[in-house]
Parts: sequence; structure tokens; C-alpha cells
Amino acid sequence: MRTEDVLAAIATGLWRWDNASGTVSLDAEAARLLGLPAEPVRLGEAAVRSRFHPVDWNEIDGVVNLAVAEGTLAEARLRIMDEHGRVIRTVRSRSRPLVEGDDYQLVGTLQEVAEPAPGTAVRTPVTGDWRRSREAFLLDAGRALAEARSTAEVLRVAASLSMPGFSPDGLAVFGVSGDRLTIIGHHGQSQDDEGPFATMSLDTDYPAAEVVRTGRAIYLPSPEEYLSRFPVTWPLARRFGRRSWAFVPLVVAGRTMGAWMAAFKHPVAFTPDERAVLTTVARMLAQALARAGVAESERELSLGLQRAMLPVLGPGIPGLRVAARYVPTGGGLQVGGDWYDVIRLPGGASRPDGGGAGRIALVIGDVQGHDVRAAGLMGQLRIALRAYASEGHRPDAVLSRASRFLHGITDGDDGESENGPRFATCLYLEVDLETGTVDIARAGHPDPAVRMNDGTVLLRPTAGGLPLGVEPDTDYPTTRLTLDPGETLMICTDGLLETGGHDLDTGWERVRKILESHDGEDLEDLADTLVEAVHGPGSHHTTGPLADRREDDIAVLLLSRRPAGTARQAPRRTLMTIAQAEPERIAEAREQVRQLLHDWADGDQLDSAVLMVSEMVTNVLVHTDGDALLVAEVSCVERSRRLRVEVSDTSDELPHRRRPGEMASSGRGLVLMEMLAHAWGVDPRGEGKSIWFELNEPETAGGCCGRIPPPGGPGPDAS
Repeated sequence: MRTEDVLAAIATGLWRWDNASGTVSLDAEAARLLGLPAEPVRLGEAAVRSRFHPVDWNEIDGVVNLAVAEGTLAEARLRIMDEHGRVIRTVRSRSRPLVEGDDYQLVGTLQEVAEPAPGTAVRTPVTGDWRRSREAFLLDAGRALAEARSTAEVLRVAASLSMPGFSPDGLAVFGVSGDRLTIIGHHGQSQDDEGPFATMSLDTDYPAAEVVRTGRAIYLPSPEEYLSRFPVTWPLARRFGRRSWAFVPLVVAGRTMGAWMAAFKHPVAFTPDERAVLTTVARMLAQALARAGVAESERELSLGLQRAMLPVLGPGIPGLRVAARYVPTGGGLQVGGDWYDVIRLPGGASRPDGGGAGRIALVIGDVQGHDVRAAGLMGQLRIALRAYASEGHRPDAVLSRASRFLHGITDGDDGESENGPRFATCLYLEVDLETGTVDIARAGHPDPAVRMNDGTVLLRPTAGGLPLGVEPDTDYPTTRLTLDPGETLMICTDGLLETGGHDLDTGWERVRKILESHDGEDLEDLADTLVEAVHGPGSHHTTGPLADRREDDIAVLLLSRRPAGTARQAPRRTLMTIAQAEPERIAEAREQVRQLLHDWADGDQLDSAVLMVSEMVTNVLVHTDGDALLVAEVSCVERSRRLRVEVSDTSDELPHRRRPGEMASSGRGLVLMEMLAHAWGVDPRGEGKSIWFELNEPETAGGCCGRIPPPGGPGPDAS
């Protein structure tokens, strides 16, 4: 008789597992034992793994690794499952690893075995040393429980523990609330099953209640033992079909805080070794639950404090849509100094210039630090800003007063951080609800950004002063822009830009791509998308490994005027003032033109426009005593687009065309415009003049102002 026939007669199959290729070879009997057709077959590891109970597979993985390290036999008892997840038989595997360099092959047998006799423990021998396997399991369990950050994570870890030789299939963690037993969490039962146990009195004749009362573990190796000791509550446990139960106290600092139940569908004798494992796991579980409870209480307290200091954005702002997000930094109490606010301003009668009717103020800021002191200063500063705004002051006056206020309350040891006195950056915007005019004052804060109706996104440079609190008497110049219907304005703290190893420039490029790729309709969705781009989905904002990667608080505020019927055909426009004392802003003017023309078809025309803008603005600063006002607009003209740029000043002296020599350093501005522009001119005005030029995009570019550029930001010509 052949060897294969003999092995088949005793229900024993042969198998070979090639670790290098991830394939498993089975003879006919081994295939039959795994619930496959009784014929030799070669399968991938995933196909074979699906036939084993997942708990048993995790267990045998440790068994095999230890056998490979020691060169001994790997033995394990495995439950075989069909395609519907039902256990069809139990097999015993015995194999020897054949090591070849860094890889190995397992050659062994599979043999069907009967279910263990009642009252005996099912034990998986680990190369003959069960205690060594227990120690490895406890080390892994301790590490996993120590890393859990919330009660839910602790319960998930507890449910996934695969104990050496006697893994439970049902778990429950009981807590105490007054004189009643509560269920903190469970695994292996449905949600409806917890009803009778949810609010059980501690006087009930139930194992978990007795464990809490006495602080001593209860082990029930058989249903008969359960019925004998707890006849009143046995009907509640009988319907689950379990064969053995362990109820172990959860003790922290000498106090029993609850009980842990481990239930088994197979009989477990609860030997001293098995009881030692269960007791040790219960101690680690109690410590992990205590830590998670304290952390959750602190987190809830800090988030409640932060929410109480942030405004609730209601829908009652006529003509506007507003969305905001605040995400604290990871670690500690998760409070910080970032904040935002929306303030309804008083009526026009309270303002000397008659303004103020139909206006709101948007504020966003960042107090230095990520601690309770920073959060406290943030709350005080927010209240002060609200008070100054409600008095009807202009944006520059609001920030000046706020700077003096913060300097006064931090001018002492109590307000100092490790790097000196505290300060705060701030951006204050006053919005006219009827006209869309926005007056901006900035104190060391990142500039705002505007998403236009066609998807173009511009970073709007604004004049600014020092952060609040640095100098008590600081001026904050005001910048004005107009928000057209359908456009979206974004203001944020530097955490949104710099988190993830970015600086302000690269962080802004990341944010701009998100703004351009979004349709701008749902501001709530856009706010979520901006936050998720920095550190993942919302589920990871407060728990999990991403929490510690949050380097700074994040606050972001989005404002959009409700679009009119033809909002998408509105021209694309930007304007800015370059003061005599700020010649460095010429570079910002060039960048504004590049951003405005990010999808312009002709790259040479874009370079020409930037060159002419630089010449026009420089001429104003050099040859006049006033500031330069730049207005650039892209509009539709028949089948193409037209760029028109005007630079105005208050001087009545008109420019003259000159013929500069080869060595001359000036005098070429009008010559360049005549060569590069499709049209140009100089228009005298009541006070001063305006010089302008126009460029027409080639008709082959197609489309018009209403088109939305493809996602991904500007092309290679942008800088």
C-alpha cells in the first residue's frame, strides 16, 4: 500500500508552505481537510488563510516564528472554516521549518482531531514550552494596551488578544455606577444582548456583581458549575451557548473599578497557568481603562472649554455663507491660542463716517503657545476685540487698542512664555454686506486668499503691522478689497499652512490646489477638505497615531457672498496699493499678475505683462511723490480674453517717450509698452493720471472667463 493511502486512511494530509513565494502545496487529503476538493492543489497564502479561524491563524504565526528561530517543531490546533464562516472541523498541524537563508519552507502534516473531552483545556503547545508562549503573549498584550488612547481602543485591543491555547470568543467589561453594574463594552455578542446586564444591581446573584463586591475572581469551567453557583442568572447566560467563563476583577490602586468576563465555547479547566494569564491581562486592562478614562475626561474638558470660547456660526447673516473649523494640536490638554470670531457691527449712527449699517467683522488670530495660559489669553483678547469692534471703531483702531490691551495683561512674569512675553497674530476684516467691500487690518498674520468664480485663487497681499502685544503703540494700515458675488474668502492660522514640514510658501501652494479643485459651492465640505489635507480624516483628529503629528493648532474661516445669476461670468480682477515707503511690494504686484493669469495660454504674453507692470509701478515710485494703485482685470472679449492693467497715481505730470542710450538705466517704459501691448495709453484724471495697457489672449486658447481651470494649480509659468 502506498504511503499516501496509509495517510489518507488515518485522515492525515501532507502540506508544504513556501514562505519566499507565499504559496502552499496540499496533497489530496490535506485539501479535503481544508474543505477543498480532494485533489492535489497549489494555492496562494491568502486562499489557504481564509480557511483557518482568524484567531488560530494569528496564534500559529507566533508558533511558526518561534520554531524557525529555534529549529524545532511547530505544533498547533486549528479550526477549519467553510466559505460561510462556519467551523467544519478541527485539525492538528505538525511541521518543521527548513531554513534557506532569510527564507524558509514548512513541511508538515494535517490530521483531523476530535473535539476535546468536557472539563479539559484546549492547549496549543509551542515547541513544548507553553510558558514561553505565554510570556511572549503578555509582552505583546501589554504593549498594545499601553498604546491605546481611548476606551474604545482599549476594548478593541482586548477583543483582538489571542491567548496561547485558550482564546475566548466572548468578552465583556463591566463598570460600576453608584450601586449598579454597567457594561463599558463587549465583544462576541450583539448590541441587543446587553440589555439584561446593562444596569444590574450589585446585589444581584451574578458573577460580575460578586467579583465587584468581593474583589476576588470567579472561574466557572462548566455550565454545571455556573448553574450550581448562580442559579438565578444562569438562564441569562445559557442562551449564549458558552462552556466556560472567567470573571476577573479590574483593580486600580487597590480599588475594584469593575470586572472583566472572558467566555469560551470550549471547556477550559483554568489551570494555575491559565489563571495567571487571565489575572495579568485583567491588571493591564484595568490600567489601560483608567488611563483612557482620565485622558478622555481631560480631552472633553479642554474641548468643552475651547468650544465655549469659540462662536457658534448661525445662518442669520444675510447674503453671506460662513464656515469655520478649529482643530487643537496633539498632546496635553489639546487647548491652544488659535481662535476665530464673527461679530455683528453696530449701525451707522454710531460711526463718524456714517458707515457700519449692514456690516460684520471677521477675526482670526493665534496667541503664542499651546497651553492653558495661551487659551486663557485667547479668551481675554477675543472679548476685548469684540468690545472694541462693538464700539464702532475702524479695523486699524480695533487692532491698535487690542495690541495695547494684550501688552498690558502680559507685561509681567505671569504672561511670559519660555521665549519672553506673549504676543498674538491677528487678521481683522470688516465686511459690507451690501457692496462686498472688505477692509482688512493685519497684525503679523498670514494674508487672506480669495477664490474667484472661475476657480482662480489669489493670495491677497495686505499691509500690516507687528503682532499684537509686541509694542503698545503700533499702527495697523488698512487694505480694501471687494468680494464679488460667488467669490470665497479664506483666512486661516499658520497651522493650516505649516503643518507637515511645510513653510508658508509651500503650505500655501498645497492649500491653493485644494481651493482651485473645489467647486466652492459647499463651504462646510471645503472646510473639511482643507483640514483633512493636513492630517487625515476627521476620525483621526483626536485619537490614533495622527494625533501626535499635529504640530500646531489650526483655525480656518471661509466667507462667501451668495452668487448672483451671472456670477460665473464676472471679470477676474485684483487691485492693490504700493506705497512710496514699500518698494518691496513691487514683487507682490508681479506675483499678483502671475496668479491672475495662471491659465493664460501664451506664456510669453504673461512674462510681458509682468514686465510692464513692474515698469509702470516703478515709474510711479521713482518719478512721483505718491502711491501707486494697481488694478488688473481679465474679461471676456468675443471668443477670447483680454487683460487690462491700470496703474494710477496722484501726480499731474504725464510720462514722455524718450530715446535712451545703450547705457541708460531708465526711460524704456513706454517703449516696452508700445512693443509688447496690443493697446496702451495715458489718461489724465481730476487728480493725477492713469497709465494702462491691454493684452488679448490668442483665440486658439478657447473658452472665456467662466471656465474653471483643471485641478492642480497653476502651470509651470507660475512663480
